[in-house]
Amino acid sequence: MNALNAADYLPHESPMVLLENIIDVTEETALCSVVVSENGVLAPFLNTRGALPAWYAIELIAQTIGVWSGWHGAQSGLSPQVGMLLGGRAIKCSVPEFAAGSELRISVAMVLRDEKLASFEGVICIKREQDNLQVAQGRLNTYQPDKDELIKLTQGKLE
Repeated sequence: MNALNAADYLPHESPMVLLENIIDVTEETALCSVVVSENGVLAPFLNTRGALPAWYAIELIAQTIGVWSGWHGAQSGLSPQVGMLLGGRAIKCSVPEFAAGSELRISVAMVLRDEKLASFEGVICIKREQDNLQVAQGRLNTYQPDKDELIKLTQGKLE
């Protein structure tokens, strides 16, 4: 798979798209990347050192799940749908921030899925010349409401 633009598979608009490229999507996995740079999509969220606080790991993993969902929907001719993060388990990060200039590789692997609920294991690595250094991991649980549920959940504010 050639690198694709992650924004094309998410229902988000700038500046809320935190991923740049889709590296790979399979039936049960997705791999995306983003560079921590003042010239990139993460620029609005960087601290004074030009680093991204580690707590963004949850959103990076969640958006990679969104890319997985959006890519699979696109294969059926659907536009990206809104998904909801229900919660996370065992989310750990070994660094307090992702340093300026780091290329982050975010991977997700499906653990289980039914019609609307899904659970994914997510891992964030910093790409290095020889290998990738794993710096964050955790399991996220998601829910994909249908249009009527979404309107009800937002009290009709989407129309």
